[in-house]
Amino acid sequence: MTRKNQTLGEFIIENQKDFPYASGELSRLINSIRLAAKMVNHEVNKAGLVDITGAIGETNVQGEDQQKLDVLANETFINTLTNREIVCGIASEENDEFITIKGQKNDHRNNYIVLMDPLDGSSNIDVNVSVGTIFSIYRRVTPAGTPVTLEDFLQPGNLQVAAGYIIYGTSTMLVYTTGNGVNGFTLNPALGTYYLSHPNMQFPEDGNIYSVNEGNYVHFPQGVKDYIKYCQEEKEDRPYTSRYIGSLVSDIHRNMIKGGVYLYPSTAKSPNGKLRLLYECNPMAFIAEQAGGKASDGFRRILDIKPTQLHERTPFVCGSKNMVDKVESFMASQES
Repeated sequence: MTRKNQTLGEFIIENQKDFPYASGELSRLINSIRLAAKMVNHEVNKAGLVDITGAIGETNVQGEDQQKLDVLANETFINTLTNREIVCGIASEENDEFITIKGQKNDHRNNYIVLMDPLDGSSNIDVNVSVGTIFSIYRRVTPAGTPVTLEDFLQPGNLQVAAGYIIYGTSTMLVYTTGNGVNGFTLNPALGTYYLSHPNMQFPEDGNIYSVNEGNYVHFPQGVKDYIKYCQEEKEDRPYTSRYIGSLVSDIHRNMIKGGVYLYPSTAKSPNGKLRLLYECNPMAFIAEQAGGKASDGFRRILDIKPTQLHERTPFVCGSKNMVDKVESFMASQES
C-alpha cells in the first residue's frame, strides 16, 4: 500500500504486480536509473567547485553546443544501463544513432529499450538553475535474441511502459509512471535514498500560469499569439502569470504542482518545433496524462504520433487539461 516516506525501492517492490510484465526486469531497470541519477546529482552539485561547467566545443546531432555536464550525464546513464545488462538498446539525444546492447553472452536477450535526454536544460547549469533528466521505456517489438533495430525505437508514445524525469534543484526528485498514476520521490542526500514525497501527483484541471518563450512571439503561429493575448487580458480570472524557466523538466514540474500550461510551438525558424518527440515530448506527455493533464502538438494527441525519425521534433503544448484545450481551440480557429 502506497504511503508517504516509503523508499523508492520499497515502492517498486510493492507495486511490481501492477507492471504489464511482472518479471522483475522493469523494476531492475528503474533501479538502475535511480542509481545513475544519484551519480549525476553528485556531479551537478559540484558545479562551480570543479571544472564541469561550460561548453566542450562540440555540437550534438541536434546542432546544439554540448555542455561538459551533457557528456558526463550521457556517459553515466549509458554506462550504468549497459553494465547492468538490463536493456537491449539505448537512444540518447546526445548520440547520432541508437546503441545496441549485446549482453555478456552476446544473446540480445533483454526486452526493454530506453530513450533519454540525459541533461535537459544544461545551458542553465552555469547560472545555478534547475536542470533534469528525462527518460522513456518501451518493450522491444523485434524478437528477443536478435539485435534491436530502428523499429524498436520508432514506437508511438502510447506504447510506453514507463516514463519519468529527475529534477536536480533545491532538492532532487525522481518522478515517474508505469501507467498507474504518477509518484514523486525526493532524495535524502545524507542517506542516498529516495523517499515518496509526492504520491499520486495530479495536474489541476485549470491553472493561471502559462510558460512560453515570449521572445519568439513574432515568429509564433497566429493561434498561439492569440492565446498569449487571451492570457494577458484584464478579466475576472486573468491576466495569467507568465513563468518560463527554459528547462522543460522544471517548467512541467512546477505547472503540474501549481496548475499551468507549457508551450513550445512551431516558429518560422523551426516549423516542426524544437523539442524532440522521443526524448522529451512522449515521456512528458505520458506523465501528464497519467496525472490528469493533457499533451498536444496543438492539434493532435502527442502519444498518438507515429515517429519516423530518431531525432524527430514536434510542437508541444502540455499541462492542465482545460488550458491545453483552450490552446487547441485557438489553433483550430486559425485553421478554419
